[in-house]
Amino acid sequence: MPVQAKDIEIAFDTTLMEGDFSFNSSIQDLTSESGIKTSVIISLFTDRKAEKDDVLPDSNNSDRRGWWGDLTSPETENDRIGSRLWLLSREKTLETVLVKAKQYAEEALEWMVEDKIVSKIEIKAERQGTIGNDILALLIQIHTIKGSIYTISLPDIINAVSSSVTFGGDGVLFGGEEVIW
Repeated sequence: MPVQAKDIEIAFDTTLMEGDFSFNSSIQDLTSESGIKTSVIISLFTDRKAEKDDVLPDSNNSDRRGWWGDLTSPETENDRIGSRLWLLSREKTLETVLVKAKQYAEEALEWMVEDKIVSKIEIKAERQGTIGNDILALLIQIHTIKGSIYTISLPDIINAVSSSVTFGGDGVLFGGEEVIW
């Protein structure tokens, strides 16, 4: 029977709203998981370099961000890690911003389908809350090759990607057949 590859699990403290590696004190080792949860977190919450025609959120800062490893990726030309969701950090929850958020999330996660890690990813961006206090949320369904479906709810995604360490709103909810967060 083949051994299933595992990744170090990234866990989130919903009180502190920050992520860290998960530690299993009973075995005195880092916790591992199937890799889907970790892949989604890294893909969405790592800043992808802005395109030349992207409008940066701070006109006084020309930093286009990006992951340094993209400069040296030998495997695939233009293979990039992360999302451009950070570009929406100062945006209002207008319909055009919802469309961009969906596109940026799709762009960040499309490698999982291309590399045949999952069979399909469905993303919905929506405005939640009352007018004036509304937030942009992402609802994501990940369909695995084996037929499992992971449902991910990311409330207040703009606040979440605006911070390098913490995640805002009501937290990040991740559920599925194998992953409960």
